[in-house]
Amino acid sequence: MIFSDLEWQAVMLSLKVSGIAVFCSLPFGILMAWILVRCRFPGKTLLDSFIHLPLVLPPVVVGYLLLIGLGRRGIIGEKLYDWFGFSFAFSWRGAALASAVIAFPLMVRAIRLALEAVDTRLEQAARTLGAGRWRVFFTITLPLTLPGIIVGTVLAFARSLGEFGATITFVSNIPGETRTIPLAMYTLIETPGAEGAAAQLCVIAIVLALASLLVSEWLARWGRKRMGPDAVT
Repeated sequence: MIFSDLEWQAVMLSLKVSGIAVFCSLPFGILMAWILVRCRFPGKTLLDSFIHLPLVLPPVVVGYLLLIGLGRRGIIGEKLYDWFGFSFAFSWRGAALASAVIAFPLMVRAIRLALEAVDTRLEQAARTLGAGRWRVFFTITLPLTLPGIIVGTVLAFARSLGEFGATITFVSNIPGETRTIPLAMYTLIETPGAEGAAAQLCVIAIVLALASLLVSEWLARWGRKRMGPDAVT
């Protein structure tokens, strides 16, 4: 396979956007999962539904909401641009934000399931021995949740690689700036005589997605082995 510069740009940009999207959203994913599992408050069901809303909304709708909220003249985006000269719209930062929003529910769900499986008696025992809340969280809760965090991170990364609708709606299709693999494929499919290049990008997308899933499964098994019966002592 021989790839053009534009195709390599799309591949590298996709990896960059997906990596940043997952890295920046992971702390919030852990926080939201912990709130949904360990906290009781009015409106918890509403918060749960809001977090998972991108799973059921058309991605184009998510992109439109981001545009009217964080676009150059959006409700929040206008102030960001006027005060700080910063804008998400029509930049790779906006593509990362759109990918993060779309993939966030998958991340939260995986971490939440792992957190629900943690035996709270271990945490209570540590508290009775004098450990503070933060120490219990970082030495017991977080390590035991590690397999779910790994799975959620890799699944979110794979979902970010395939994001199309929200990205093209929010940040358009700009070569070298926002044209990720799905957008590059869309452009090539619409270009006469470029079917071969589109097929090559399709193969790359499949390989990256499959590799992400295999890595996710391997890391999850590795994490479960490390967090076996003797892991917390």
